[in-house]
Amino acid sequence: MTIRNLHIPRRSGIKDKGVTVLAGDIGGTKTNLAFYEATETGLNMLHIGKYPSAEYASSEAIMQQFLSDNKCPAPDRICLGVAGPVLDGKVNLTNLSWDIDITEVKSAMGVDAVFLLNDLESMAYGLAGLTEQDLITLHTGDEKSTGNMAIIAPGTGLGEAGIYWNGTNHFPFPTEGGHADFSPRTDLDYALLKFLQNEYGVVSWEKVVAGPAIVDIYRFLRDVKKMEEPAWLKDALEAASQDSAVISGAAIEQKAAICVETMLLFVRYLAREASNLVLKMKATGGLFLGGGIPPKIAPLLLQKEFMEHYMDCDRMQHLLENVPIRIIKNDKTGLIGAGYYGAYLM
Repeated sequence: MTIRNLHIPRRSGIKDKGVTVLAGDIGGTKTNLAFYEATETGLNMLHIGKYPSAEYASSEAIMQQFLSDNKCPAPDRICLGVAGPVLDGKVNLTNLSWDIDITEVKSAMGVDAVFLLNDLESMAYGLAGLTEQDLITLHTGDEKSTGNMAIIAPGTGLGEAGIYWNGTNHFPFPTEGGHADFSPRTDLDYALLKFLQNEYGVVSWEKVVAGPAIVDIYRFLRDVKKMEEPAWLKDALEAASQDSAVISGAAIEQKAAICVETMLLFVRYLAREASNLVLKMKATGGLFLGGGIPPKIAPLLLQKEFMEHYMDCDRMQHLLENVPIRIIKNDKTGLIGAGYYGAYLM
C-alpha cells in the first residue's frame, strides 16, 4: 500500500539535463536536507545531511551550512517541508522559533524557484518513493480498497494530512487537525484533561499524542494518580536528553508499571484520533502512521489495544475495518516528498 498514482504532472518536462533540487524536511527537533538531481526517470540523491534545528538561527543558515559541507553548487530549485501552516509563502514554525518567508529564502540563497510545503503534505508526496520494505503492516484491511488516504504523524508535535482520490490520481493536502480539541471519554480522560488545562489552557490532540505528551501523561500518573516512580527510572529520566524515549523503552520492556500505563494511554489516544481522522477524511484507501514515534513504539502498536480503540467508534466499524493501516519506517519520507515536489510539481 504505497502511492503509485500520485499526481506528478511535470516529470515528462525534464529532458536530458537534470534539474537540481535542494530538499528539506524541517521539524522542531531536526532538519533533514538532501541535494537531488531529477530526471524523467526519477530522483538521484547526491548528498544528504541531518542538523539539529534549534542550533541554527534560520532555515537559510542550515541550508548554507549543508551546501558548504557537501561542496554543492547553488540548486536550480528549493523545496522545504515545514512543521506549520504555510500561508501566502510564509510560515511560523509551530515548535521552533523560526519564521520562513519564500522571498527571504530566494534572496539569501540566490535561487528564484522556492516552495514551502506543510511537512505532512511533503510526507504524503514522499509515499510515492517508498517500497513495502519502508512500511510495517499494522492492519491489512481490504487491500483492494480505493479512495482517499490519510496520514497521522506524532513526533515533536502532531501532524495530520489527507490524500484526495479523484478516481485516477492522489492529491495530498495539509491540515492542522492536530490542534483540534482533545475529546475525553472516560473519568481518567477528564482527570488528564483537567491536569493539562492547568498547564496549557487549551488541550488539543497534540497535547496527548506527541513526544512531549508522553512525558505529560507520565507526570499525570505520577503526580495525580500517585503511581510509583522507581528510583532507577527517576535517575534515568534525570540523565536522559529525551524523557519520552526512556518512558516508551521501559514500557516496551515491561520494566515499570507507570511506563506501561503511560504508553497504554498514549496508544489509546493515538488510536482514537487515527479513527477520527479516517472518518473525517473517509480514508478508505488507507491510513499511514508517520512521524518519529510510531516506528519506535511499533511493538506496542502491534498489540491488540491499538486496533481495539481504533475500532471503538459510533456505527462505522464496517468502514474502519476495511482500511489498510501501515507504519512508515523510513524517516526520510518527508524529505523524499519535498524532492518530488520541487522536481516535478513546482
